Parts: sequence; structure tokens; C-alpha cells
Amino acid sequence: MFAIRLLQKAKNHHHNNNQQQNVQGSVAPADLDPHIAHHYGIPSTASILAFDPIQRLMAIGTLDGRIKVVGGDNVEGLLISPKQLPFKNLEFLHNQGFLVSVSNENDIQVWDLEHRQIADSLKWECNITAFSVIPGTHFMYIGDEYGMVSVLKYDAEEVAILQLPYHIPANSLADAAGVSLPDHISVVGVLPQPCTSGNRLMIAYENGLIVLWDVSESRVVLFRGHKDLQLKDDQVVEENTSELEQEEKEISSLCWASLDGSILAVGYVDGDIFLWNMLSVSSIKGPQAGGSSNDAVKLQSSSGKRKIPVIVLHWSANSRSNNERGGQLFIYGGDDIGSEEVLTASSLECSSGKEAIRCVNRVDLSLNGSFADMILVQNAGATENNTTGVSLFLLTNPGQLHVYDDVMLASLLSQQEKSPSVRPIPFPVVVPMAEPHMTVAKLCSVPMEGHSSKALLEASLNLKATLSAGTKWPLTGGISKKLPFSEDDGVEKVYIAGYKDGSIQLRNATYSVLSPIAALEGEVQKIEVSGASAPVSALDFCFLSTSLAVGSESGLVRIYRLGNSEETSFHFVSENNQEVHSLHQAKGLQCIAAFCILNSPIRTLQYADSGAKLAVGFECGQVAMFDMSSLSVLYLKECVSGSSSPVISTDVLACTDICSLLHSSKQKVPKSPKGASGAEQIENKDPLDGQVFILTRDSHVLVLDSVTGNTISSWGTQQKKGSTAISMYIIDNSSLASEASTTEHSESLSKDSATQSEQLSKDSTTLVGVNPQIEIRSSRESRSSGKRSLDSLVVLCCEDALHVYSLKSVIQGDNNSIRKVSLSKPCCWTTTFKTTNEKASGIILLYQTGMIEIRSFPDLKVVGESSLMSILRWSFKTNMERTVCSTERGQIAVVNGSELAFISFLASESDSRISDSLPCLHDKVLAAAADAAIRFSSSQKKKTG
Repeated sequence: MFAIRLLQKAKNHHHNNNQQQNVQGSVAPADLDPHIAHHYGIPSTASILAFDPIQRLMAIGTLDGRIKVVGGDNVEGLLISPKQLPFKNLEFLHNQGFLVSVSNENDIQVWDLEHRQIADSLKWECNITAFSVIPGTHFMYIGDEYGMVSVLKYDAEEVAILQLPYHIPANSLADAAGVSLPDHISVVGVLPQPCTSGNRLMIAYENGLIVLWDVSESRVVLFRGHKDLQLKDDQVVEENTSELEQEEKEISSLCWASLDGSILAVGYVDGDIFLWNMLSVSSIKGPQAGGSSNDAVKLQSSSGKRKIPVIVLHWSANSRSNNERGGQLFIYGGDDIGSEEVLTASSLECSSGKEAIRCVNRVDLSLNGSFADMILVQNAGATENNTTGVSLFLLTNPGQLHVYDDVMLASLLSQQEKSPSVRPIPFPVVVPMAEPHMTVAKLCSVPMEGHSSKALLEASLNLKATLSAGTKWPLTGGISKKLPFSEDDGVEKVYIAGYKDGSIQLRNATYSVLSPIAALEGEVQKIEVSGASAPVSALDFCFLSTSLAVGSESGLVRIYRLGNSEETSFHFVSENNQEVHSLHQAKGLQCIAAFCILNSPIRTLQYADSGAKLAVGFECGQVAMFDMSSLSVLYLKECVSGSSSPVISTDVLACTDICSLLHSSKQKVPKSPKGASGAEQIENKDPLDGQVFILTRDSHVLVLDSVTGNTISSWGTQQKKGSTAISMYIIDNSSLASEASTTEHSESLSKDSATQSEQLSKDSTTLVGVNPQIEIRSSRESRSSGKRSLDSLVVLCCEDALHVYSLKSVIQGDNNSIRKVSLSKPCCWTTTFKTTNEKASGIILLYQTGMIEIRSFPDLKVVGESSLMSILRWSFKTNMERTVCSTERGQIAVVNGSELAFISFLASESDSRISDSLPCLHDKVLAAAADAAIRFSSSQKKKTG
């Protein structure tokens, strides 16, 4: 009995020790925190614009509950609402650091830009049909479907949205105006009148009634409606009609069309546009006074009888005139049904000595995509009463933002032709993704202490200075909390993008604001190279030699090098000969060589031996090794005889004790052409030369000698018919290999059952043999040196399964896996990562459904799940995996349309999320409308109704 208890105690002791070791060596759910680290570009679902004229920031709301905030100098940030709903209203509290949004479900949200979160939200009980903010204050007007106008205030100290006891019911207002209104009538517009410090409010109802309301005195100043449309022929601009407009006209859009608030532009559902005089003599005598023939002027937007509603109206003053009337009116809508979709800019003019305004010119701007929204932005230095020119921001689908500055607008309105030749300025994307189309990307780590980090920084600063001289973009707001550069900083991460036209762009991804390092064209300096403009298909960067390898769909491999321009020649290496051309010396990356030995697309590129060699995998199933010192071809080899399965993964490394392993192995080592065996050649050569591990699409694994190309081992995995391989990794972690190898002797693992695999993972905790004192080598050190221990693991990822092998068995040609996990859905992309302390490793899997799964080594247990939809609100698209790339610290970069996002999966990377993900504001200046806010507060007690 005593012996049994002692044995049980010993088993429990071993079990507890192993549990502790597994916790230390495995990724735990607590290590994970998937979040957006950085986001660039405008979402394809962008639908609405807002602008802060003081902070010079623009907000772009989307149909899926996201808000993109952009400023100057590539400052960008992303806010995500809890609900995936469109925004029907979006306004800044000017210069306050807050943004207000109204969703389609009438959720009012106040966003705190400094803390990048929702400060407070309020659920409105009925449908919000109109919304506006009093400029320079925290006060907001809400108009609803029942004709009620309410007032809200955001209290920054209490961090709360307050509903004030001030209401303007439609029936009370109708009584004061002496008119009748239906019981339920929607408010379609609430606009504070300019030059009244917020004391007067224009309220428009859907049946066409317009009321100017005095907030402080709680009275109607004037009203306008369809009964006032008794126009004489000479009051109708560009249209002759003597008939009275007797039917109610439903309002669809409106805006002020004068600096002093004397003219209101109103667009109607039937496509008409009227300019209403809000300061006529009749209105001053009393609201009950009858209409005048000078109350409204009709603009002729189309000659057709059936027109689309006027959706959007915006007006700007004429910067070259002191007249408070006139200016430019920008119109979307009002055209004939079925006509081409355009944005119309009309130039208005107030004739001397006359009240009427006439249209002197109009021009139609063609849209690049379907219309989403537009907004007019005053240039810096403009005030409410003094304009120095405006820029027109035009948002079209999918997610395209263009701008016409004041010079362009003046040129457009002066042209006589129907289709103007002036082209707008496109949004200055940090990284081009759509034009040209990005085909492949790579995210590389660079040690800050190395010379390459400083050299890349110098190239980045030089290029940035060159580009800044020619940029012209009206937004200047926002500054990065962490300044991108200083004399002591370097480049720690490089984002490299390859494009369909053969060009390449390198960006410094160390900080939240990406900055350019180099922009390389496909063509080589005036040297004709066939296939140079073919789409880029593979990339690799070696920070030790500061070299960039670029592979294309044409089979061409270009080599670029960054340095002091010591290279004076360009080498073109083909299948049969080598040409040498003189090279013009220049700063930055320059092309020193090009290889074209096969007419087959390049699928993989892998630098080895500190950049001394380059392994190249082809679509046709062949692999080549290039010598970078002599710029020559070491060998070209067919991976599997008779097979043309593409090479999808290559890894070059030096395995310690490989010679003794091959000599002791029963595997037959093939002879080299000179008669020496592969093992003998390996034994006689420099051990740093290493081996090449190759994976083909049909899951065939090949190990070659990196210098001679002799085959060390070759075997195929035991896969289901039609199974496709995705990637292969060699994990240099002795503790993981030791733990994994013990399970091989403890229990038989089914090759086709994920359930048995998970059960084995649980049972393996009772085994002993893991030494927690074994030193774990850093990934960066391992990759740069190319050394691996034979205790390492080889992870083979397929669409339907994950396999783990010991490195020894792979070299010996043994295809029996240590562990296998079947996947429930097709996987399309994977990457491995290490935790910050490098004591745990994991793998991230991206499925074709957009789901993301995180598993831990060596047991391959699922420790976390997420999705592109939950993180970014993206749906997975075909070939998206081609532009997904990653770092060893669990951060991936994903491209979708015109968006680029960096997602961090580790909780240890969350500290920089707030400081680097969104722009912070410039120092606030004094609000110009403080007096208006005080007067408005005093008027809250005067309730009507």
C-alpha cells in the first residue's frame, strides 16, 4: 500500500512539473490580444465626410460602422463602432477634440479623438432626420420624424451627452407662424444661421415649409413655403414659366448660399433648386405677412420633366469678390433620370442693383466611380466672414477621395467646354494598393544597432525631402505622438510592396506613419531587359548585405543593393551567357544584376549565408541557387523528376552534426557527378554552406546541398489526394523538439484524426524528459546565422492539415510525422511567431473564410480565434493571401482593396496601440463662439410647447 502511494506521488510530481513546463513553453490565451496596430487607406465602404476647419482633420464614415480620421503628413487613424451600421450624420465639435456620429439605428456617439474611443453614447427613441452642430460649441440640434427639434450638449467634464430642456415642437411653431402642419411631419434640416452667433436656427420640414427661429426670444422670424412660389417670368433663372407652383414640394437637401445667411439654397425631390431670400422686407414686418415675388429664384438644373432628387448641396463664397452673395453652388442630383452621373458646379452672381441672383456659368464634373459624398473645406486662415478660397473634397465608391483646390475650381468655372480637362488631386495614399495593383508584399525586421538600419533611414529621409517639395494636399491636421525620426533613430521594420507593372516600393514601418525609403521602377537604367515590367511575384530582403531580390512572373530576378554606390556595373545573366553594362552611380537602392535563366514565374526567393547566396523557386518545379558575390548561377535543378509542381517554400540553413547523421543513416546518399557522395562533399566543405529545404505545391519535400545542389533527401508526405501544401517552417527550439519527441514514444497518433491529436496533447503532460534550462535561441539570430540544431522541428502546413516532423527525420527522408492535426476548413496562409520573451512559439492560420486561428507549439492546440470581419470588418477575397505578410512578433500586414492594416496578435504589443494608431491633435486654440454658447445656455429655460 505504501509502495502504491509512493508511486502515485511520484507520478503526480512528474505530472505537475510537466504542466508547469508546458505553460512556460506554450502560447497561452493571456498572451494574445488581436488588435489593429495601424491602418492606412480609405475603406471601400466610405460614405460620408466631416471636417474640422481649425484642427484641419477630416473624418470619413463608412457603411460598416468605421470612421477613418486623416490629417496631413500621412497621419491616419481608424475608429470602430461596436455596431456594423452606416452613419447618416458625422460632425466635428470644432477644435474640441470630439467627433459626433449618428448611426442608422439612431445611436448618437461622441468620439474622444485623444483617447481613441467612444466617450459617451445616447440611443434616440425615434428616427433622427436632421442633425447639426453649432460651430465652436458643444451644442447639437436634433430633428426627428415627428417634427420635434431638440437640443443636446456634450459635457466634456462629466463625459456625458446631456439632453437639454429645450424643444421646438412642430405644432407650437406652426401656431406661432400662423400656418397649419400635419400631425406627423419630419424635420429635414436644422441649420444655425451665419452671423447670428447661434441665436437663430433655420428649420426645414419635408413638406417644403422653411422657418427661421429665434432661439433666444423663442419666436418665428419668418417662414417660407410653396405658397410663396408666385414667381414672375423675370425671376426664374434660365427658365420661362408663368404657371404658379401650387403643389407641396418635398425638400431633399439644403445649405446656406451667402456669408450673412440671407440666401438659402433648397433642393427638392422633384429635382428643382430654389434660392430663398431669408431677409426680405415682408418677413421683417411679421411672420404672417404674405410672400413677395422676390422671395425665391429657381435655378434651371435640367430641361427634362422627370429628374432625380437633389441629394447634396454645398455653397462657397467667391474668394475674388467682396459680395456676400453669389459664389459657387455645388450640386449632386437634379439631372434627368437615366443621364450620366455628374457633379455640377454653378457660378452664381448677384446683379448690381437687383435682388435676384443669376447663374452665369455651370460645369459638370465627371465622377470616378459612383457618388458617395462631397464637402467644401476652407483653406487655412479662412474665417466665417472672410474666405480665402475653398477646396472641394469628392468621395466616390469604392473608397476614392479626390480634391479640387480653389485654383482648379476657378479654372473649371472659367472653361466653356462641357467636359473640363482639369483633373483632381487623388488622396495621397501611404502605400499604393490599387493604382498600380499590388501583387505581393513582405514585412522585414532590421536590427536597429546595425549599419543597414542607419543606411535605410538616410535613404528614407532623402526621398521624403524630395517628395515633400512637390506635394500639395489641403489637410494638415494631426501630429504623431512619437515623432517618426531623430538623429539617433533607425529603421527597424521595412514594408516592401511589389506591383503589377514591375515596380517596387519600400516603406519604413517602424512607426505609425509609414515613410518612403525607395521607389523602384521595373525598367533598369536605360538597359533593355526582357520581362522587367512583368508583375512582381516574389520578394526577399537581406539586412546584412542591404540587398533586395525581386522575382517576376516572367522568370526575371532583379538584385538591388543599398550602399555608397560602389557598384559600377550591371550584370545580366541568362541561360547561356553573361553581359556586363556600365552603371550610372546613384544614391539609394540600385539594380546591380538581373538573372533570367528560365521562362517560368518566380514563386520563392530566399537569401542565405548572410546574403552571399540566393535560393530561387520556380513555378515549373525547379530550384536555382545564385552566388551573389560572383553574380553567377551555382546550379539549376528539377525538384522531382517528371513533376512540374511549383516550388512554394525554400529555407537555407546549416544543420550542426549533419555529417555524422548522414553517415549513420541507412538512407542511400546519391553520388555527385564527380563520384563523391553527398555526405563526403558535405563533410569536406564549410559547414556554414548549409542545406536547402524545399517544399512543392504537391507536398513533396526535398533537401539539397546548398553549394552543389546534390540531393540529401527527397520524399512525399502522406497526404489525401488533391491536398495542397501552403508553407514550411523550421522551428529552432530544443525544448519544443524534446517535448514533441517524447510523444512519439508514448502513444500512437492517428494521421487522420484531429480528435486523437488533441487527446494526445493532453496526455503528453504526464511525460518527463523536458529540460527547462535549455537555452532558446532568438529567431533573428537563428535566421541571420542560418544555423539550426538537429533537435529543431519542421512544420508543414497544408490546406487541410498541419504536420510536425523532427528535423532529423526530414534529413533522413523519413515521412512519419510526430504530430498531425486535421483542419476543419481550407487554410490559405500561415505564419509562425515567438512571444516577446521568446519562451513560446505559435502559428497563425488564415482560412479562406476569413477566420484566423492561433495555435501553440508543440501541441498545436488552438489558443485563440478571431476573424478579419471582427477585427477589420473585412470579408476574405480571392488572392488576398498573396499580399499578406508578417513579422516574427505576431504582427501581420493585410491588404484589401485600397486598405492596408497592420494587426498585432500579442498582448505585449498592445502598449503602443494608443500612441501609434491614431493622430493626436494640435494644441487647441480658443473657441471663437464662446459668447454664443453662453447666450444659448441662457435661452434653454424658454421652452415652447
